[in-house]
Amino acid sequence: MPGMNSGLNPSDSAVVAAFKTALLHQGLIALLIFATLGLAWVSIRAVLFGPGGDGAAKGLVVAAPAGAEPAGRQVLRVGFGLLWLFDGLLQAQPQMAIGLPSRVIEPTAASSPSWVQHVVNWAGTSWTYHPLEVGAAAVWIQVGIGIWLLAASRGTLSRLAGLASVGWGLVVWAFGESFGGIFAPGLTWLSGAPGAVLIYVVAGLLIALPGRAWGTRLPGRLILAGLGLFLVGMAVLQAWPGRGFWQGISHGKPGSLAAMTQSMAPTPQPHVLSAWITAFTAFDEAHGFAVNLFAVIVLAVTGVTFLSGRPRLIRPVLIAFTVFCAADWVLIQDFGFLGGLGTDPNSMIPMVLLAAAGYLALAREPVRATEPAAAQAAAASWRDRVAPQLRLKAIASASIRTVAAIGAIGVVILGVAPMAAAQADPVADPILAQAIDGSSAALDAPAPAFSLTDQHGSPVSLASLHGKVVLLTFLDPVCTTDCPVEAQEFRQAGQLLGADDSRVELVAIVANPVDYQVGYTRAFDQQEHLAGVRNWLYLTGTPAQLNRVWASYGITAAILPAGSMVAHSEIAFVVAGGRIRDELNFDPGPATVATQSSFAAELANAARQFLGGS
Repeated sequence: MPGMNSGLNPSDSAVVAAFKTALLHQGLIALLIFATLGLAWVSIRAVLFGPGGDGAAKGLVVAAPAGAEPAGRQVLRVGFGLLWLFDGLLQAQPQMAIGLPSRVIEPTAASSPSWVQHVVNWAGTSWTYHPLEVGAAAVWIQVGIGIWLLAASRGTLSRLAGLASVGWGLVVWAFGESFGGIFAPGLTWLSGAPGAVLIYVVAGLLIALPGRAWGTRLPGRLILAGLGLFLVGMAVLQAWPGRGFWQGISHGKPGSLAAMTQSMAPTPQPHVLSAWITAFTAFDEAHGFAVNLFAVIVLAVTGVTFLSGRPRLIRPVLIAFTVFCAADWVLIQDFGFLGGLGTDPNSMIPMVLLAAAGYLALAREPVRATEPAAAQAAAASWRDRVAPQLRLKAIASASIRTVAAIGAIGVVILGVAPMAAAQADPVADPILAQAIDGSSAALDAPAPAFSLTDQHGSPVSLASLHGKVVLLTFLDPVCTTDCPVEAQEFRQAGQLLGADDSRVELVAIVANPVDYQVGYTRAFDQQEHLAGVRNWLYLTGTPAQLNRVWASYGITAAILPAGSMVAHSEIAFVVAGGRIRDELNFDPGPATVATQSSFAAELANAARQFLGGS
């Protein structure tokens, strides 16, 4: 899955610092959104409804809907609002920008069928190419949805928050969790199947139900019946022979569950947690059959009880199921978010919230109406009477929770907009190149002159390129590793320049001191890497000419012990107006598709910066 990997260390200091800066800047924008809305709300209320204001006297304030929010819906809204908020904070961990695609998403997809890997890779590529934009966007989308759910307790805004949770949850489930691993072998409820965020989606759908639906026991019946069927199915899957869950040790190796928990123990975490997981692994290895039998019984009994739809039976079973989920969360899922790259607390907390909401919706007396008919009529009359010039009255009559919900929508947009832009941009962020070789060094010194011969046999001098920005580097024609990569990066830079390419010249000078014949005849081999680039010059000359150019530009070229390769400085110079304006270290590092694109973008940006002064 080459598109998922930038080849960089997730803890790279340059990327981590840039990611923190991006989060800080966008965080200030988020605060500004809330501050602006809050100030507008307070100011309008002070003018219209304070001393001397006549809004209230004219009957322009509509009473807030009366009636309490159903307990089941409230559990879902508040519980999953807090979960989305927590997930957003987890997404802000320093290693997320680089580490999530290669360390989390790619390994998750690796055991799934190839078509799943292709789908996940398509989405992961945009993250790899734009780690700062997409990484920060994921933070604000999830924080925004969390605040939105917590703030909007009723009405259209609240239902829309549920739909937003559904939409983003499906994106994360498909691309971040590889469809919850349902197409991969070893699927088990104990480790989080069918994906924690799919439960978020179900909760969002329930929150989006019309208020009249929550006035009946129907949501409770649907939730518990659905959970019951699911848990019975998971019990059957857990009991299925040949999947390795009945054996603590199989053929001298840990069984499926023991292997799973064994892999979790080394996760960076407090020692006491690691000790608990290690102890449970040893217990499962010794009593694998009993452990799996217990899990199968709990799942089956809970599922059948939920299907019964009888609150008196469901209550004690729900309590026992909650305890079982807590044990699974600690001993098997290892809390789900430790280690620096955890994106959520896994499936047990969402599962318990969903079950509890179902029980409350089923057991509590239904509330037939949440808003008196008189208030509904007043609201309708007010909407009919309000003129465009009086729209400010609506803002003033809104509650602070409504204002907070609108602000949360702004935060979600703050994340969605750059993520959509990143998905549409096929060029990698220059931060990848800067992470490998550092930022460019701004210079202002005379560019040493040269007179050499191009690939067509024509003489070329620096003076003959006057009026153009020159991107200059040195390539070894017999090199088969870095130099072809650098040539490709120059080629991509030429393509990125678009209409500006006529004002930029891409120049490479041969860097090989073996002898004149090799340096001259092999100098043109690099042309194959730059086919179709019209502003490309590959220059060579006599050994004396080349030595003078190498020395004047500080290029070190030496034969390595192997004999055929040469070691030389991998530098790109930006020359404009006869002066060296910029110097870029150009070691391609891991030479992934993402970093090649990033180097090309850095080159193109450097050229554009000096086009006006060429």
